[in-house]
Amino acid sequence: MYAITIPEPGGPEALVWAEVPDPVPGEGEVLVEVVSSAVNRADLLQRQGFYNPPPGSSPYPGLECAGRIAEVGPGVSGWSVGDEVCALLVGGGYAEKVVVPAGQLLPVPKGIDLVKAAALPEVVCTVWSNVFMIAHLRPGETFLVHGGSSGIGTMAIQLAKSVGAKVAVTAGSKEKLDFCAGLGADILINYREQDFVEEIKAATDGAGADVILDNMGAKYLNRNVDALAVNGRLAIIGMQGGVKGELNIGTLLGKRGAITATTLRARPLAEKAAVVAAVREHVWPLIEGGHVRPIVDQELPMSDAAQGHRVLEESGHIGKVLLTRQ
Repeated sequence: MYAITIPEPGGPEALVWAEVPDPVPGEGEVLVEVVSSAVNRADLLQRQGFYNPPPGSSPYPGLECAGRIAEVGPGVSGWSVGDEVCALLVGGGYAEKVVVPAGQLLPVPKGIDLVKAAALPEVVCTVWSNVFMIAHLRPGETFLVHGGSSGIGTMAIQLAKSVGAKVAVTAGSKEKLDFCAGLGADILINYREQDFVEEIKAATDGAGADVILDNMGAKYLNRNVDALAVNGRLAIIGMQGGVKGELNIGTLLGKRGAITATTLRARPLAEKAAVVAAVREHVWPLIEGGHVRPIVDQELPMSDAAQGHRVLEESGHIGKVLLTRQ
């Protein structure tokens, strides 16, 4: 088969479409013929040599895919050759074929195009696990998501609105904020022109946000804590603003706040399977009912994954960038 390889870490040009050995499914796994994958910021870090896949997993980038089951390994039940699926991956999505643990498979939701289904697994699992399973966002609470126009952000807006939360977003342009408003965002903050702490407090009569989903890390750490409401929960899922920051423990204690930080990639199989099962139970009906949809900025040929990486690095996109084999 062919896959995107990384012979040497570097810029987007380091991604090489090359012939590699076919993967073989083992116990509890299936082989998926990939139709599409999606670009995530973790892929950019892997390309640069900063986020290597766990030992024993696929060396190729790609944390999600959509396609058709080509082979079912030993010990797998409930799935058959030819089933159209999307999947949460530990890696290997930028390829013609990928092996997937059966617990990380999802059926393509009714009404969703197979290609566009690749825009779902990583963002839905990330948002659902952090915002709902860990931070326990509840109806009537105020939710702030940084980077509201990103793949994560556009999904977070929709899911938070679906449970009756008040949604605030940050983004860097009027175009992006207008798009977020179209998805249901209530509080629109241009981080280039406004201070999100002041804006959140002004919009909540000084109370702050009950849950914050943050992709920036160190750069926003103390300001996020300042923006929290009493009993607020800060969920950190990224490091775009650095990895080391100072935390005012006194402020956090005064708010009885909680900070969590997670990634999906390195979690044990059982944990990922539990997240996927929760997504299938709670989110798939929302998608099939038309209440939540994948937001796709553009589709590019998988062999031109380098361009997909450039698009994310330039940060002009809204929603997901897909890599397709059609």
